[in-house]
Amino acid sequence: MDLLLPHTGTVIWMLIAFGTVFFLLTKFAWKPVLGALKQREDSIERAIKSAEMARHEMEKLQANNEKIIAEGKFERDKILKEARELKTSIIEDAKAKAVSEADKIIESARENIRAEKEAALDEIKEHAATLSVHMAELLLHEKLASKKEQKELIDKLLRQVKTH
Repeated sequence: MDLLLPHTGTVIWMLIAFGTVFFLLTKFAWKPVLGALKQREDSIERAIKSAEMARHEMEKLQANNEKIIAEGKFERDKILKEARELKTSIIEDAKAKAVSEADKIIESARENIRAEKEAALDEIKEHAATLSVHMAELLLHEKLASKKEQKELIDKLLRQVKTH
């Protein structure tokens, strides 16, 4: 059992050595170690606060970005709507102009056809009249070859004119 129990001298020297080391550590090392630990703790706390502020700032920026994106989408939709309305308006105006121009062209064509028809009818009438006069001339020339026949025809025509 002696082997298991330490000697009293050894215990005393161990206590003296421990006390000396404890005193030296307390006197010279404890304050710097505690100061370093305090600095480290302060540094970690500042880093945590800084990270928290950065997180809040990021949340604000993200909310602001979402707002800007929403406004951008709204503006895009508004511009697209205006473009569609403008396109529809331009198409309708073009259609109206095309219909108006087509009506003018059709009316002009009708007028031209009418004028051409009248000119053709006048030409036909003139040609018919010329033909009639020519045929009458030929007939009269053939019928009234003698003086006697001419005198009879003139008398007959004068009688008809007087009765009318």
